[in-house]
Formats: sequence, C-alpha cells, structure tokens
Amino acid sequence: MMQDARSAAPSRKKTPPPPAKPGGHATTGTGPAFQHFQAAVQLLQQGKYEKAMAAFEKLLVVAPAEIKERCRMYIQTCQRQLEQSRLTFLTPEEHYDYAISLLNTGYYEEAHEQFGNILADHPEADYALYGLALLDSITGRSQDCLRNLARAIELNPRNRLQARADNDFQSMADDPRFTELLYPEIP
Repeated sequence: MMQDARSAAPSRKKTPPPPAKPGGHATTGTGPAFQHFQAAVQLLQQGKYEKAMAAFEKLLVVAPAEIKERCRMYIQTCQRQLEQSRLTFLTPEEHYDYAISLLNTGYYEEAHEQFGNILADHPEADYALYGLALLDSITGRSQDCLRNLARAIELNPRNRLQARADNDFQSMADDPRFTELLYPEIP
C-alpha cells in the first residue's frame, strides 16, 4: 500500500519572522523613515537645498542608524551648496582665490566649477585657465592640462615662467608636449 505523500512528510512548524530592528522598517526600504529619506534626496537632486536640509535634519532625530550617517553627509552637501550660492565676489581675482582654496582642500569638482564660472564671465582670464591647467594636472587629465596651459600662456606669456617653477605640474614633467610648451626655444 502506498502512503499519501503529504502524510509521509514530517510536519513542519512555521517559524515567525525575526523581530524588526529598532527604528522600524528602514532596512527593507518600505518604512516611513526610508520614504522620508527618499523624499529628502529628491529635494536635494532638484536643487532645493534649504528644504532638503530641513528634511534631513528632521529625519536625523528619528532615523535608524543605517540612515543617520547618510543624512549627516547630505546635510553637509546642502550646507556647501547653500554657501556657494550665497558667495559674491568683488573681483574675478577674489573669485579665483576662492577656486584655488577649493583646489587646495581637495574639492576638485567645485574648483572646476568655479574656474568655469570665472571664464564664463571673463573669457580672457589667463589666471583661471592656469588654475584649470593645475587642476587638470593634479587630476591626471593631461590633454586638458596642455590645452588650458597653452591658452593661459597665449594670453599671458608670464604663465610659462610660472609653470616652469610650479610643483603642481610635476605629473606632466615627463610629457614631451609639456616640455615643448614650457621651453619652446630649445630645439
């Protein structure tokens, strides 16, 4: 006689799901904290920095641990963006000093943006082109470095002398095109 397959299988007890982590459903991506987080990120992406920062700060108080660090990071991003939008410069040279300070502290994307803003308003600003060439050298963009430095030298030949002594162009030292640009008189 054949036994029914269902009766032959050992009976299994269903175990309840593991208890939820403190702070709700944030790790599943469906809880209210996660939904608020996503809404705040959308505000940030839309450039609504004040609203996004307020949303992240409010969320920071009640968010589970796995979201808190990201909230802090996004709050800093919002603050930096708000500071940049409030910046006003009396002269292009002052704007250049700010861009160089960003470059020196490792904010390369922001520095690139500031150099671009200077050039948008003052296309003949050789110092901004020189700054872009420095940034390109530091970040390994040799082709852009050569182009920007050549234009800076064309606008102001003293940039050639400055570049010869500038350690920030060290990564370009072995490039024959760079040597030719700095020492065109040597055959």
